[in-house]
Amino acid sequence: MNLIKQKNIVLKGEREFLADAFFPESEEKLPLIIFVHGYKGYKDWGTWELMGEKLANAGFYFVKFNMSHNGTTIEDPNSFGDLEAFGQNNYSKELDDLEIVINHFKNQKEVDAENIMLLGHSRGGGISIVKASENQSITKLMTLASVSTLDRFPKNEAFENWKKDGVYFIENARTKQKMPHYFQFFEDYQNNKERLDVEKASESLKIPTLIIHGANDESVNIEHSENLHSWVKNSQFKTIENANHTFGAKEPWEENILPKELNEALEICIDFLKEDKFQGK
Repeated sequence: MNLIKQKNIVLKGEREFLADAFFPESEEKLPLIIFVHGYKGYKDWGTWELMGEKLANAGFYFVKFNMSHNGTTIEDPNSFGDLEAFGQNNYSKELDDLEIVINHFKNQKEVDAENIMLLGHSRGGGISIVKASENQSITKLMTLASVSTLDRFPKNEAFENWKKDGVYFIENARTKQKMPHYFQFFEDYQNNKERLDVEKASESLKIPTLIIHGANDESVNIEHSENLHSWVKNSQFKTIENANHTFGAKEPWEENILPKELNEALEICIDFLKEDKFQGK
């Protein structure tokens, strides 16, 4: 099968951002999978390239993208070169970015616009759930190590200091950068609290939903996915034994094969998607 890769497609929102598309040559229109990265994530992190290849080889049109304010730039999509943009990120901007990606790729000639799936990792899972609840073109949803709430802000004294100072910093364990979070992030959440309510969004979903979590997740407790499964009526819940938050992946990833745990998760995704792949809603 001949795989087509289109790298660093420029999309325009509040600021420009990049997307990649992987798909097999096909005379039939292909179901679209859009991957939504999480906090401190980006499209070329770790094994996301290999994940894209696997899902494209399974017969899907796969898209991954950098959130417009994730700290990467058009010139350098693989590092956090714009920490000011990172600090100005918020959930509303991420939902806007995802809407732009959906609208761009569902209109590509190779894509079956009746079959659009979201695949969200970690915070990207929460964003995907909210988007799936409000965008009627989404036909299936998958989450990997998703959060069940977007209220992930500092508490108590740390919150008061954030409010007073207007910014707090998190060190990136890999790059050692001090990454800013401006108080506007919380204000956006407060101003859009109803829209950003993952529980409410989950309860409104009617589309088939697959929820996957690693049994050894060190960042997001498996209870988050258990919550989602209890809220989403039409959902399946799968646990991957021995899997951490990134299902064995890390940055940099220097092998040309997927880690065992992520490969297992993706096999489950492919089976789920092919149950009624061409039936749409």
